[in-house]
Amino acid sequence: MIRSTLAHVDLCALAGNFRSVRAFVGAPAVIGVVKANAYGHGAPEVARALEAAGASMVACADIEEAITLREAGVRCRILVFGALSLSALDGLFDYDLVPTISTPKAGVEVQRAAARRGVRLRYHLKIDTGMNRLGFRHDNLRTTMPPLLSAPGLALEAVYTHFATADAPGDGLFAEQRNNFETARQTLAGIGIGPHRLHAANSAALLADRSVWYDMVRPGLLLYGVAPAALAGRIALTPVMSLRSRVVAVKGVRAGETIGYGAKFRAERPTAMAVVPAGYADGLDVRLAGRMSALVRGRRAPIVGSVCMDMIMIDVTGMTVEPGDEVVFIGRQGEEAITVAEMADCLGTIPYELLCRVGTRINRVYNHVGS
Repeated sequence: MIRSTLAHVDLCALAGNFRSVRAFVGAPAVIGVVKANAYGHGAPEVARALEAAGASMVACADIEEAITLREAGVRCRILVFGALSLSALDGLFDYDLVPTISTPKAGVEVQRAAARRGVRLRYHLKIDTGMNRLGFRHDNLRTTMPPLLSAPGLALEAVYTHFATADAPGDGLFAEQRNNFETARQTLAGIGIGPHRLHAANSAALLADRSVWYDMVRPGLLLYGVAPAALAGRIALTPVMSLRSRVVAVKGVRAGETIGYGAKFRAERPTAMAVVPAGYADGLDVRLAGRMSALVRGRRAPIVGSVCMDMIMIDVTGMTVEPGDEVVFIGRQGEEAITVAEMADCLGTIPYELLCRVGTRINRVYNHVGS
């Protein structure tokens, strides 16, 4: 049995977006970011599709995510972005992963693990240029780097940083971080580190400033067909996910009656209401009620009442709607479309959050490349 609420994931669109990014940047390699279950799209399927499209490396958040990819048959190189779980370092070796070393402590522990195995492990070094999250401080490298460089079991492959405000064109911190990274490069060269590859550009930075493309770029959101709002339109993209369900009941509500928990919606006129089996347990934000619409029969129908755990109600007054009719929360139906960017803007959040929140009990249905 498959529930009525489904996330349709178009892997052909994903591959097309990957090719668009690759054509846009030209020479730099494209690292496909598949962390957080590929932004809710399904990491194993997405990573395999990116690999088939030509990606030589994908990136995820932690060792556990990377192991899931390997066990799903992903063969390309896998970069682990986040802080390393020091109790799970064996996974780096057992599953042929590329760690990020972002703290002196992590460097010591990874070196010890490599020494126990008698191997030399390639890694990426993260520099904190002003985001003040993970990374070696850009202005303290002469002190912190020598012990890491002297570790015989480690081989530096690439150096990278991450921008805090790349999605805000003209922001001063972006320029400051870019300059700090350039200074850090010079410092590393001065203490004998090189040659190595460089990367810094996530989706927003990739669109904002070609000077930070370096040797590799790291698109995430762009691969899924969404651009940061302030930078939209700079590259041709196709949305990869649509979120759909079906009407299970249609009922009449009399003028003056209320709908849903909290009696937040009171009908001002006789109202036709459709019930759809999707709710906040599926990742739909409770703030959708009274703010957003869903598509049914090619028209927008306001979401009313309250978003329940397993159900949501839409106002279909004046429409001919029957149980079984398709309902679209994100995607296209006829001439109308609702994008995740529109929904995020309405809710005062970001598309990343909404995509990642699509619930695990929602089945992903994949349109595979070549199908």
